[in-house]
Amino acid sequence: MNVKSHHTLDKLLKLYKTESNPKLARRVHAVYLAQEGLTCPEIMKIIGAGRRTIQKWIKRYNQGGIEQLKDKPRPGQPTKLPRQMEQTFCQRIQAGPLEEDGVCVLNGPAIKRLLEREFGVVYSLWGVYYLLHRLGYSCLCPRPRHEKADLKAQQEFKKISRYAGGCSNRTPGQKNRGVVSG
Repeated sequence: MNVKSHHTLDKLLKLYKTESNPKLARRVHAVYLAQEGLTCPEIMKIIGAGRRTIQKWIKRYNQGGIEQLKDKPRPGQPTKLPRQMEQTFCQRIQAGPLEEDGVCVLNGPAIKRLLEREFGVVYSLWGVYYLLHRLGYSCLCPRPRHEKADLKAQQEFKKISRYAGGCSNRTPGQKNRGVVSG
């Protein structure tokens, strides 16, 4: 393989060993091996890449050195919620539901409405879930609690309810053998 000497063998070896990006390190290793005089099939066995891929890496290296081996930014659709507003969105989510949200727990549909109302962006429900996942939130949702619920009354009810401890016609050591009518 014909390799232009943009770098010495020592420099390529050092770049290969110190590179933190594994994809780039693999490409530099292929160039190093090619510059050392190995054939493409030999490099294929060592690197584990196809012939065309190795030839493409060598061609890119010959055209512009290590810079050409790096991944280029890929185009894609920009996010609907601008990156500079993500921090504000995260703070709003962590603040919890407000009275105007009309819910006691922020779930996917509630966050979808919140994004439309407060941030002016329209997401699909799956888009909301993807956004939340990308920002580090999980889909776990706490059990909702009604705002007018009386926790003390609920605890008292649990204490006096005949169903609080299970079936009431059992003695402590007796196993539950099905439904008892009576």
